[in-house]
Amino acid sequence: MDIIISNSSGKPIYEQITMQIKNMIMSGELRPGDSLPSMRLLAKELRISVITTKRAYEDLERDGFITTLVGKGSFVSETNTEIMKEEQYRTIEEFLQKAAEIAKKSGIKLEELHQILDMIFKED
Repeated sequence: MDIIISNSSGKPIYEQITMQIKNMIMSGELRPGDSLPSMRLLAKELRISVITTKRAYEDLERDGFITTLVGKGSFVSETNTEIMKEEQYRTIEEFLQKAAEIAKKSGIKLEELHQILDMIFKED
């Protein structure tokens, strides 16, 4: 599993792990039933604390992305389209918030942002 940790990121390591695994699930790279590395193995591979990987796995389980079976490991949950859609909505909202902040600082008006979005959607 390719997880990249950035110490210069403003996000805690457990959040970086959580987001990257969620992205792998949402993109189909990880499928329902796929097993995840054990918390200890992932911690060893990333050279971080087991407590950090435990927190990431707990968050993933809480959000319905994985299921943990004692003695067997952690597995990608059956996909729940509502959970996936809500997660994607949150991601889009974060990006749009950043874009809006940049636009405000640059003096770009809402109408101009609408034009940019229109162009992007027309490209597809």
